[in-house]
Amino acid sequence: MKKGKKSSAAEAKQRVELGQYIVADPEICHGKPTFKGTRIMVWQVLDDLADGRSWNFICDQRWDGRIPMAAIAEAIRLAQEALLERYGLAARRPSRNAAEPAFA
Repeated sequence: MKKGKKSSAAEAKQRVELGQYIVADPEICHGKPTFKGTRIMVWQVLDDLADGRSWNFICDQRWDGRIPMAAIAEAIRLAQEALLERYGLAARRPSRNAAEPAFA
């Protein structure tokens, strides 16, 4: 590589808005998805959920109100989409209006 010239990989690393609450920024936590305005990584919240912690506990106590419940819902939705896409099932999933509540 010539002096002073950046590699294309370095140029490609930019902030990616993954949703309203989640971002992947190479300047924050090495580009791992985090909740906007925090250094709380999405995998940490998903682990909390997998360990059986309630959404209220995660939002209000574990992370001191820095993550709204809607951000947890977004993290679950993005994880679901990634899983379905990985196994080629994304197209088979019935669509749901994002404004429609998932539970009533």
